[in-house]
Amino acid sequence: MARGDQLGRQWKIIQILISAKKGRSVSDLADQLETNPRSVYRDLEALQIAGFPVYNEREGNKNLWLILNIAKKEIPIPFTITELMALYFGRDMLKVLKNTVFHDSLESVLQKIKVTMAPEIINYLERLEESLEVGPRPYKEYGHFKQIMEGVNQAIINKQFIQIIYYTISRKVETRRKVAPYKLWFFDETFYLIGFCEMRKTVRIFALDRIREFCVLDDFFKIPAGFDLDDFMKDSFGVFHGEPINVKIRFAPKIAEYIKEKVWHGTQEIIEQNDGSILFTAKVAGIQEIKFWVLRWGAAATVIEPALLRDEIHKEAAGMISGYEKGERKCS
Repeated sequence: MARGDQLGRQWKIIQILISAKKGRSVSDLADQLETNPRSVYRDLEALQIAGFPVYNEREGNKNLWLILNIAKKEIPIPFTITELMALYFGRDMLKVLKNTVFHDSLESVLQKIKVTMAPEIINYLERLEESLEVGPRPYKEYGHFKQIMEGVNQAIINKQFIQIIYYTISRKVETRRKVAPYKLWFFDETFYLIGFCEMRKTVRIFALDRIREFCVLDDFFKIPAGFDLDDFMKDSFGVFHGEPINVKIRFAPKIAEYIKEKVWHGTQEIIEQNDGSILFTAKVAGIQEIKFWVLRWGAAATVIEPALLRDEIHKEAAGMISGYEKGERKCS
């Protein structure tokens, strides 16, 4: 039996006992966990050795297993065991934010919690952690922008204007802007600042790591009553904004199931075809980001509409072919 399966089952036993008002018999636990009573007895013994306050008592003709009330309410205050486990595992999921106030604060909380815990429980949590791995993804090292991130966050809380020098990659220019910072938004491993730009006279999105200089001004602002982040972002396929446009894309059978597994956009509709392919439709803000998304699937994705998006994909594909042909001629 895999070690991760055993630890996962023991975690489930703790959850069941926490929620049980009158305890559970070994046979009940075995049925609920879809395993045999012998395995449950071994798991209960392992939990007791690890220091968890699991015990049994006789009630009528049944031998019931329970967890002490103190464990349900005060390990450690104000966390239950399952909440503590979730928080403990969440540390790995925030590795991309290392050296920022968000990751460092969570580490500080965990260290304070660990002081209140018995060594046996800490050891058990660390063993559980070995059964869960958060896969690495490309990310930015936000430790370099720690001061800017903390300053922007404080300006958002105080509702103070900020002045920034912002670098725009597409135009390769730096511009000085006065911004009313509304929200920090973390999307696709990147932090963005959403706020009203005085220069553009509209709400804009700024990548935090492209802010070259930053200072907080003495001017204060109020967020318009009608502004809602979800409403602002609802048509976007990612970060970029543009005019709403209806798209229709055919996905070949070999990736159709994968596309169906996820919600890629709030307006999406998926129509299954007789040959196993699917038609994906959505109303998105501009074509920039959905163009990159379509290219990600290569020949398995075909844009049906709009014509503008088809043309953009065609140009990208032609450019790729040309690049490979030139490379082949140089190598020959």
